Amino acid sequence: MSKATKRKHVTKEILDDFVLPEGDKIIVKILGGRGNNLHEVENPEGEKYLVSMPTKFRKNVWIKRGDFVLIQPIEEGEKVKAEIVNILYIEQIKYIQSVGKWPEKFNDPNEAFQNKEKFDDDLFVNTNRPESKVHAESSENSESEEG
Repeated sequence: MSKATKRKHVTKEILDDFVLPEGDKIIVKILGGRGNNLHEVENPEGEKYLVSMPTKFRKNVWIKRGDFVLIQPIEEGEKVKAEIVNILYIEQIKYIQSVGKWPEKFNDPNEAFQNKEKFDDDLFVNTNRPESKVHAESSENSESEEG
């Protein structure tokens, strides 16, 4: 599978899957990246620990401080206690809140959407290219020349 095809499938899965925290899966808040695909998180009880990002998400999806993710604990972990299963974006968060599975600790509506923007903007912004802007001056000049 090519990199482009893999990226397409992974992003489609992240956008279209509306998963609930069932079984041993829990919702946590990202506190920051710690390097080497590890992220420090805080669970609803206030406990802080490290989680790993699985290979399929690496170089395909980015998360930042304040984002929410669904994790699954791993048994062999002492320092790294869980692995990210799904990254939660606005629509997934709204869905989880609507079915009453959102943790009370994260219930502040401003906190849940604090750093959230439209998914496409978060994932596909190319900061190496300047935005193209349409110049309104050209249309103003053509009107003044006609009159």
